[in-house]
Amino acid sequence: MFGRKKRRITRLLIVEDEPLVAFDTEHFLRDAEYEIVATVDRVADALAAIGDGAAIDLVLVDVSLSDGSGVDVAKAAHAANIPVLFVTGQCPEGGRAVANGCLAKPYAQRDLLAAIGVIEAVLDGKATPKRLPGGLTLFADAA
Repeated sequence: MFGRKKRRITRLLIVEDEPLVAFDTEHFLRDAEYEIVATVDRVADALAAIGDGAAIDLVLVDVSLSDGSGVDVAKAAHAANIPVLFVTGQCPEGGRAVANGCLAKPYAQRDLLAAIGVIEAVLDGKATPKRLPGGLTLFADAA
């Protein structure tokens, strides 16, 4: 009766080329009961994960990756109807049409969890919260 609401977003793809950030993000998201489909550090690996048809509910992607731009990952995810949240130091202007939002680094773990919750609420058609987590920018074009 008072159980938790079933999440729409449960399976995440993490695309991050800073090993410590990737490990920390994966660890605390698992603790928050998210399933990590994969954690990759290259555009090519992210494109392969998206292209193989794995069930992914949200892609968390850094923009500056060692082999290219996270915007390319966002374009592929958008084409596959997978929501995208940039997690990066500088939100890309070219990414507004292919992502749901951007969370600026550095961010607190609670802000990432809250940002995922906001993306989920928007996808569920709920009103955008009046107060967003620190560092989160929603993109109206793709929301």
